[in-house]
Amino acid sequence: MKWHLLGRSEEFLADVPRSPFCRKRRSEVCGSLSVLKLDILASPLLQLKYQRMLERLEKENKELRKIVLQRDDKGIHQRKLKKSLIDMYSEVLDTLSDYDASYNTHDHLPRVVVVGDQSAGKTSVLEMIAQARIFPRGSGEMMTRSPVKVTLSEGPHHVALFKDSSREFDLTKKEDLAALRNEIEIRMRKSVSEGCTVSAETISLSVKGPGLQRMVLVDLPGVISTVTSGMAPDTKETIFSISKAYMQNPNAIILCIQDGSVDAERSIVTDLVSQMDPQGKRTIFVLTKVDLAEKNVASPSRIQQIIEGKLFPMKALGYFAVVTGKGNTSESIESIKEYEEEFFQNSKLLKNCMLKAHQVTTRNLSLAVSDCFWKMVRESVEQQADAFKATRFNLETEWKNNYPRLRELDRNELFEKAKNEILDEVISLSQVTPKHWEDMLQQSLWERVSTHVIENIYLPAAQTMNSGTFNTTVDIKLKQWTDKQLPNKAVEVAWGTLQEEFSRFMTEEKSKEHDDIFDKLKQAVKEESIKRHKWNEGAEDSLRVIQHNALEDRSISDKQQWDAAIQFMEETLRSRLKDTESVIEDMVGPDWKKRWLYWVGRSKEQSIRNETKNELEKMMRCNDEHPAYLANDEVTTVRKNLEARGVAVDPCLIKDTWHQVYRRHFLKNALGHCNLCRRGFYYYQRHFVDSELECNDVVLFWRIQRMLAITANTLRQQLTNTEVRRLEKNVKEVLEDFAEDCEKKMKLLTGKRVQLAEDLSLCCNIQWTLSHLGCFPALHPKKGFRATFPVL
Repeated sequence: MKWHLLGRSEEFLADVPRSPFCRKRRSEVCGSLSVLKLDILASPLLQLKYQRMLERLEKENKELRKIVLQRDDKGIHQRKLKKSLIDMYSEVLDTLSDYDASYNTHDHLPRVVVVGDQSAGKTSVLEMIAQARIFPRGSGEMMTRSPVKVTLSEGPHHVALFKDSSREFDLTKKEDLAALRNEIEIRMRKSVSEGCTVSAETISLSVKGPGLQRMVLVDLPGVISTVTSGMAPDTKETIFSISKAYMQNPNAIILCIQDGSVDAERSIVTDLVSQMDPQGKRTIFVLTKVDLAEKNVASPSRIQQIIEGKLFPMKALGYFAVVTGKGNTSESIESIKEYEEEFFQNSKLLKNCMLKAHQVTTRNLSLAVSDCFWKMVRESVEQQADAFKATRFNLETEWKNNYPRLRELDRNELFEKAKNEILDEVISLSQVTPKHWEDMLQQSLWERVSTHVIENIYLPAAQTMNSGTFNTTVDIKLKQWTDKQLPNKAVEVAWGTLQEEFSRFMTEEKSKEHDDIFDKLKQAVKEESIKRHKWNEGAEDSLRVIQHNALEDRSISDKQQWDAAIQFMEETLRSRLKDTESVIEDMVGPDWKKRWLYWVGRSKEQSIRNETKNELEKMMRCNDEHPAYLANDEVTTVRKNLEARGVAVDPCLIKDTWHQVYRRHFLKNALGHCNLCRRGFYYYQRHFVDSELECNDVVLFWRIQRMLAITANTLRQQLTNTEVRRLEKNVKEVLEDFAEDCEKKMKLLTGKRVQLAEDLSLCCNIQWTLSHLGCFPALHPKKGFRATFPVL
């Protein structure tokens, strides 16, 4: 005990930085230490006194180290700091937690597993080691609902942060401590599936601070004996299963927490630990609430039996007794330390030598656990590196046999490759020629609005008897159309055209070496980018003015424009006539030629419609200028004529058939008139004075055609100048969001090739890190590692 204290003091002094001030103070501390060496031999009664002196020296050493760490922290931008040993090791454990469980390799690396009965004080012990009240607390209820991996390391500031977050919680501030506890509780509840009470999902937390012992601890849910109301029926078995999964690791250090204030016979965790580590070679036993035990236990020797390992049917590497407060959740770590020190200073257990000085206080426990942890790391890390080397060889062999011509790109590397391809494809949008844009826009816009123009503007105006009424009707309907519908339709067409071109660039195969592994990712990026993109809200207002001005113009300047309008009108009418004849054919069925060649017949309804059509065509031949609608007496006449031939027909069917028959008749006449207007430009220039020929419908189609061209040009400018760039920005934002979303990448980049590359990458990284850990000077006793475990 005596030499252990002195040896540990020299180790702490060896860690003091070599600055001038520190060297001076170190010489003073060494003088005190030499006196300590002489006095400590004088009497065993001075052990407590020298224990406190040692703690004072350690505190001073802690302050000196904090000064140097703060200097390093200020110079962090001047030089690149190396990762600490514990940070490297913790990253390996985090990586292994995501590794394929079928390899079962992550269960063989050391960590400190904190187990105990519910409300035994294990979380309080961990908080004392971390020197901060970081865990949520409750009165008697289960608070630890999932494993929490805590990585302790030394740093200039006392802070905590989660593995998947950049936010730092300042553990010296009450507000940050409360926020950290709340965040841990939220993460625990989120990890628990519906219908369950506990979860096996691990929450990773790093705590840095001056004087913290470097190690990795895992706080597990407390072991329970009875499932109470509100808990899932399998809660007890699930907790046992989680605890066993961590403790069965042959290199895990088991920190067994036992409540000293309850009867030893009520302990559950000791039996569980004795099953997992029968020889006690990696178990450290901790008796909590010793202050309550001393008051309540009639025989103090019973506590001595526990600490000496004679009461429980389990063996341990060492035994400790600690006090973690008075049960008040608002107590600070400093007040708990003072209370613990004061209690053991006045405790009869220590004065009567029932407990030894090195077996008490969480400070000594923390030092002992840290030493044991690093000893276990040193002994196991090289063996694990060799195991991963063999696994890596197997994976590389499988890759060479299955994908001999492909590089080993893991999911993140594949995502970066896909990201570059997608950005190149988006940039290709800016290389589309203006003519291509305008042709697509003009064609798509006319397809969208042609039905409205023909049905709601041209046909109603064409039913009028003179040119003045025709032009008036056209102007009114064009104005209403421009004010209410046309600009919105144009923007919809432009947005649809942009989507179509974007999709074409994203989906077309650039070469024979097209990699279909990116198809799902590209599709998701395309859909999300389109979903986020919003067209400029002011585009419709400016477009409305431009379209209105274009439709107001009736001045056809040359014969070429006139001929173009004639051609546009003729193509439109022919297309409508073809559609109308197709509808009539469906109504009346196949003609005699098709019936004879293809052995098909007419249905009963088609036969009735055919008879009705023939009767209506007779009426149309008698009056070539018949109006668009049938009078009631005409409907009656047609019906009676059909009934005379034994065909019973409904008046609605007659009107429906008439609509298509008249439409075909009108379109044929319009095409004939269009042909006559080919020579009408001369009369147009003279405003059709002294001419029976009127071509106002040609002027209408010229106005529509010109409006389409101007609108396409305007939309093209909006696309190339604004919308393409905004879409490119959206794509970049989507890719950045996807890059941070691991679940999204796992969902979109899938397949055997991806999984094999992912396993190979993880295996290589782990092997490399473990190999470097094996070469770390701190892991070798000859290079400064404190390999001696404290005398327990």
